[in-house]
Amino acid sequence: MGKHISRLIGYFWLIILLSSCANKKDIVDVEQPPVIEQQESGLVHLAAPFIFWDQEITLQFDLSKGNAALKGSTADLYLHAGLISVNGGGWQHVATDWSNNENTYKLKFVAAGLYTFTFTPAKFFHLSNGGEFGQIAILVRNGDGSVVQRNKNNSDLFLPLVATNAQAIRFVSPALQPTDPIATDQLYTAGESVKLKVQATQSGKISIWDNGVQIAAADAVQSLEKSLRLESDGLHQLEARLETDGQVTMTKIALFVEAKPAIAVLPAAVSPNGTTISKQKGQVSFALTAPSKRSVYVLGDFNGYKALPAYAMSQTPDGKTWWTTVSNVDFSKQLTYQFLVDGQLYIADPYAELILDPQNDASLGLTVGAVPAYPAGAQGIVGVLDLPAKSYSWNTAAFKKPVEGDLVIYELLVRDFVKQHQYTTLKDSLSYLKRLGVNAVELMPVQESEGNSTWGYNPSFHRALDKYYGLKNNFKAYVDACHENGIAVILDVVFNHAFGQSPLVQLYFEQGNVAGSSPWFNTVAKHPFNVGFDFNHESVYTQNFVKDVLTYWMQEYKIDGFRFDLSKGFTQKNSGTSESDLAAWDAYDASRVAILKQYQQHIRNIDPSCYIILEHLGGDQEEMELAQSGMLLWNNMNHAFNEAAMGWTANNGSDLGRLFASGHGMAQPSFVSYMESHDEQRLLFKCLNYGNLSGSYNIKNLGTALKRMEQAAVFLLASPGPKMIWQFGEYGYDVSIDENGRTGEKPLLWSYLQQDDRKKLFETYAQLTRFKTKNSIFQNGTVVTSAMKDAVKYFVLEKEGQQVGVLGNFGVESTAFALPQALQKHWVDNFTGKEFDWSGQSTLTLLPGQYQLISKTKLNK
Repeated sequence: MGKHISRLIGYFWLIILLSSCANKKDIVDVEQPPVIEQQESGLVHLAAPFIFWDQEITLQFDLSKGNAALKGSTADLYLHAGLISVNGGGWQHVATDWSNNENTYKLKFVAAGLYTFTFTPAKFFHLSNGGEFGQIAILVRNGDGSVVQRNKNNSDLFLPLVATNAQAIRFVSPALQPTDPIATDQLYTAGESVKLKVQATQSGKISIWDNGVQIAAADAVQSLEKSLRLESDGLHQLEARLETDGQVTMTKIALFVEAKPAIAVLPAAVSPNGTTISKQKGQVSFALTAPSKRSVYVLGDFNGYKALPAYAMSQTPDGKTWWTTVSNVDFSKQLTYQFLVDGQLYIADPYAELILDPQNDASLGLTVGAVPAYPAGAQGIVGVLDLPAKSYSWNTAAFKKPVEGDLVIYELLVRDFVKQHQYTTLKDSLSYLKRLGVNAVELMPVQESEGNSTWGYNPSFHRALDKYYGLKNNFKAYVDACHENGIAVILDVVFNHAFGQSPLVQLYFEQGNVAGSSPWFNTVAKHPFNVGFDFNHESVYTQNFVKDVLTYWMQEYKIDGFRFDLSKGFTQKNSGTSESDLAAWDAYDASRVAILKQYQQHIRNIDPSCYIILEHLGGDQEEMELAQSGMLLWNNMNHAFNEAAMGWTANNGSDLGRLFASGHGMAQPSFVSYMESHDEQRLLFKCLNYGNLSGSYNIKNLGTALKRMEQAAVFLLASPGPKMIWQFGEYGYDVSIDENGRTGEKPLLWSYLQQDDRKKLFETYAQLTRFKTKNSIFQNGTVVTSAMKDAVKYFVLEKEGQQVGVLGNFGVESTAFALPQALQKHWVDNFTGKEFDWSGQSTLTLLPGQYQLISKTKLNK
């Protein structure tokens, strides 16, 4: 059936060409050589053998090929095109506008999924000389750019370009994929024969080569055909050469030959994923989970990145795992490697600890020797095994973690915290955190993500440390130094999703999305606010992967805890993906609870004291059950604190009652409360732009707003349970979250600490963190009384004979406050040290923004 369709398409194309010629009888193109009939058509079919810089050419797109993202389309489609230098590199002279649907870029509809585009490169790109360019780079998109036609491996389309009067040669058969390097459109089986056809721009000696061995040659010809019997499996590098007057021009294509894989049980000593190293035997074993694949080859420095029969990986009897062992490995050098799956997909090891990314590494400025050079012959991202590396010598062998209730966590993005964006500089900043008094840092994701300068929530390699911040021992030295200073390290981990560079995504990818056969991902996300590709956490494959990753970070880097990003997304109950579906997503989900408890148990089996913090933000029933099992929940108080700090206290919008366990229906404060995080607008920014005023009291005034920050910090840090501070909130960072884009780099403003009002805010935070960590009443003290809705807010804590009172006027006018019975006592002010007696006093006048932290006896600090 496929051959008949190909012939019909060929006949249809021939009719179009004949009609074109009939309408242009006066035009004769003498420079294009005669066309050899092509029996097969790939994703892009050329109406003539070559694309010359100064000649018109028609491209035909068969959108059922490649990634088939636009298969069967009848909609308006548009070309996106640029030029690639003869020396390689990125797109240049992009002649199209992604957001502009001009007719100039519009493809001509022929039939469902079949389109053409006719152009002359010199005119299209508005350049007179194309001699410095070797390829045209192309994408085909729909009208809004949401669906893009690419190659099978999801790469851009690349078509060879011939400069004016230059000589060239190309394979016109078999059908090819417009990849870089060029590959055949289909796979072949060992023992099968393939017909090769080569066309040149002029006569000369033409030869064809297979993996360096000449298989055909002829003199004074412009074309050459050869039937090749494919005896050996693996990748065949086919080369065509044209020799004229001492000048040699050549082109290469990759042709993959499959063979039936060997079936072998995975040895007990070999891990079912990643690498297993045996220095004694001089061996490295490689393993990859990839059920339903036909073949996998390991490529690396040890075989010159050639898919040779000796490096075909064996398949386990259950068909799930591929593995092989490579001997005679040189352990004095770093080793690079990757996998070739089904002859067309080049991926790095999903379990790699270090990767090389040819697109993004160049801008990192890594010194020679820090990581190996990108290997010749590789395609895309490769993994690195640092075989000669010496193990890190830890200074702190056993670190005693702070009690959960004492936690004052400092959320930190390395990129925006230190100018050099490096772990080494971050380690030098620990003296600052010591002065602030926090006892834990929560690092926003440091695993490899797409690009360099990111927030890290677009992960691609969950076990690989992001080289953007430094290398393995740099990070270990930072964790070690934190422990030496009594500071726990909590790692933000992203298991709701992965992005397109992830090998787990790429292994099962079709028509621009993960396939239904993916062992790890849902084709369509099951919940709102999903980004990237949604993990299926009911899949055993996903569960094993998550557990392996968690184990690695605990054992390799001595991580003390994890903050699970978007843990509410660990669901297979379809809640829809629109914001209107939030209620369904929030509803109790027994499967989600069971999944999270399973991960908790795995963590506890390795480290019983490891912190587990969920960014769940779900319904109270589910959060209560998770808390009762021993997990902590993020408690987002940003909206209420913003309203209170800005002085907008009507209609209960500034209610701070959920600082307490009772506000969640819990007995104990098993949550991490915060006023700001990376996801929210800064309190000070809101105050300066939207603050309330009355008379001369104006919250938009910087000095006034900074005092409001002190007041808010007192209520946050003096309430029971773990707390979190988002970096630089302690000195009043006031840059909008949207500056330079939401996730874009933000300016460093350490100079703010030279300003008296901001320095005072820092000192207030530092006092509060010490009160918090040195007085057990702030772990889990009982709330005797509280009123947290109105302008004047207060609460009283009690534990083991000690009492603490917190009160403040969040309004913008002086208020005569009716003292509750619980506050009519003898107190000490913990900021001034002064004692006073409110016994029998019924009212108290509070100025706007005034606050107090009082206690029965002076707090430890």
